[in-house]
Amino acid sequence: MFRATKLSTRFLANNYENILVSRAGAKNAVALIQLNRPKALNALCTPLMQDLSAALTEIENDDTIGCTVITGSERAFAAGADIKEMQPKTFSECVGGNFLADWTAVQNHRKPTIAAVNGFALGGGCELAMMCDIMYAGAKAKFGQPEILLGTIPGAGGTQRLTAAVGKSMSMEMCLTGDMKIGAQQALIAGLVSAVHPVEELVNEAVKTADRIAANSPLILRMCKEAVNKSQELSLTEGLNYERRLFHGTFATEDRKEGMTAFVEKRKAEFKNE
Repeated sequence: MFRATKLSTRFLANNYENILVSRAGAKNAVALIQLNRPKALNALCTPLMQDLSAALTEIENDDTIGCTVITGSERAFAAGADIKEMQPKTFSECVGGNFLADWTAVQNHRKPTIAAVNGFALGGGCELAMMCDIMYAGAKAKFGQPEILLGTIPGAGGTQRLTAAVGKSMSMEMCLTGDMKIGAQQALIAGLVSAVHPVEELVNEAVKTADRIAANSPLILRMCKEAVNKSQELSLTEGLNYERRLFHGTFATEDRKEGMTAFVEKRKAEFKNE
């Protein structure tokens, strides 16, 4: 099992009840967030999502963190949203209280994120993983959108991000049947995840990738992430124009100059986020 270094108090200003946060990576430039409701298989309740949102805000404001890995336990990344919390809610409560508003933190986070999924990633758990920029799966991971079996539909991107990732047919089958049998290898073939690793190596492999990402310019990482995300919203022509404008924009940065100068001089670049 992965062992992270102890977190400095300056990085973690709050004591979180539903997540564990630590530093990882060769230079402690990776934040590792572990969902921590083991008795509920990490079901995503409002307090947990509020903890996650607060932690990501801290990470966003910490210049020493370049990438974040979000994981759960070997048994479950997250087995869905907390049904006991949702069951008594009414339509007016959902609309008036803007239910699921706390679920936007991952999708709005400007730094790169990696989901390391072991075990069950069902319903909201699958949706949370899909909000991350990269998803790795443990060999025994299981994915599904079983909301239809509860008389409802996905509400945090399950019909939208899943379709973008695996296509209409597979997304329809998962959402309309509620099947929870999509394994890691099938998810890899379908394009839902980018790599599959042994269960015990998953988080380490995710941290290794996060470490490589964190070594790049934070400023340029944000621009690159923004360009890729826009590909899901714009036509190809619009997307190409958007990408080119951001590419041109990199030439106004010191990090672009440093990166290319280091390449020409055959040395390692020293980025300063400028």
